[in-house]
Amino acid sequence: MQLKLKLTVVAAIAAVAGVASAQEQVVKIGHVAPVSGAQAHYGKDNENGARMAIEELNAQGVTIGGKKIKFELQAEDDAADPKQGTAAAQKLCDSKVAGVVGHLNSGTTIPASKVYNDCGIPMVTGAATNPNLTKPGYKTTFRIIANDNALGAGLAFYAVDTLKLKTVAIIDDRTAYGQGVADVFKKTAVAKGMKVVDEQFTTDKATDFMAILTAIKSKNPDAVFYGGMDPQAGPMLRQMEQLGMGNVKYFGGDGVCTSEIAKLAAGAKTLGNVICAEGGSSLAKMPGGTAWKTKYDAKYPNQFQVYSPYTYDATFLLVDAMKRANSVDPKVYVNELAKANFKGVTSAIAFEPNGEMKNPSITLYVYKDGKKTPL
Repeated sequence: MQLKLKLTVVAAIAAVAGVASAQEQVVKIGHVAPVSGAQAHYGKDNENGARMAIEELNAQGVTIGGKKIKFELQAEDDAADPKQGTAAAQKLCDSKVAGVVGHLNSGTTIPASKVYNDCGIPMVTGAATNPNLTKPGYKTTFRIIANDNALGAGLAFYAVDTLKLKTVAIIDDRTAYGQGVADVFKKTAVAKGMKVVDEQFTTDKATDFMAILTAIKSKNPDAVFYGGMDPQAGPMLRQMEQLGMGNVKYFGGDGVCTSEIAKLAAGAKTLGNVICAEGGSSLAKMPGGTAWKTKYDAKYPNQFQVYSPYTYDATFLLVDAMKRANSVDPKVYVNELAKANFKGVTSAIAFEPNGEMKNPSITLYVYKDGKKTPL
């Protein structure tokens, strides 16, 4: 009799445990960025931000639709390559992730956004800034950072109105991002009376710029604008110094606005001529920036670049919409995502009908003693 009772109790406990585990639901959130290649430092930083958010959400014990949710990050590498970007997007669709944080580059995000739209999965980028991203009007595409219209124009205004510069040479790396931000800078600068004395092109794989810089030097510009990323901007600054272009101002968007550029410029004095723009406020002026950065540095020492606070917010933003919809189904919660009014670490996040952020801010930076410093 006693053995029977024991077996019954054990069976009852097992049944309760089974119900408990059945009530826990695994929800995957995708993240895509380059974690290999020359831009891996950006990609790892982005992934860290999303991973940190996932860990904190799991520690909170989130319940949605009556089930305890366990979030998992499915991280993919697109190596900053558009083809790999769409392949990664398709993989996340096939894995039935509930939402996506990413991508980093406009050149990968724009083609991937169509893949996500076609499979009905919301994506939030806090890094890709080309305005064309939201042009198709996909209901699944959201951006939580200022786009290149704001960045390029802000830099042009500063060059003309504050620094009173008259002439500029423009270089871009032919990517969707580099070309986009350079075009906006050029249009705004020309409209404000600045003269473009030369235009040159490179690639996002190049490291030798001597030929194009020599051509630019002969035109004697007050400034160079570079549309591209820091693996090119660093060597370019070194080569400008070698060519005696130490008095030429150097402008760039958020792609060059990193702490890494100081290492890549390897002590070149021309780093002191850099003026770059980033979407959003400086960390010190973000609502939760300083406390968040302390937490990030403790977890991922010396890895911070630019966008991890945005990927962190993007992850929480997706989950906030799921909670308000009481559903982890992308087709259900996407409507709540569009209505977001989320108080993030970076800012208060709300969207225009096209998925662009309402009232995005930008910050200009310079490098003082090799350290990135907000103007």
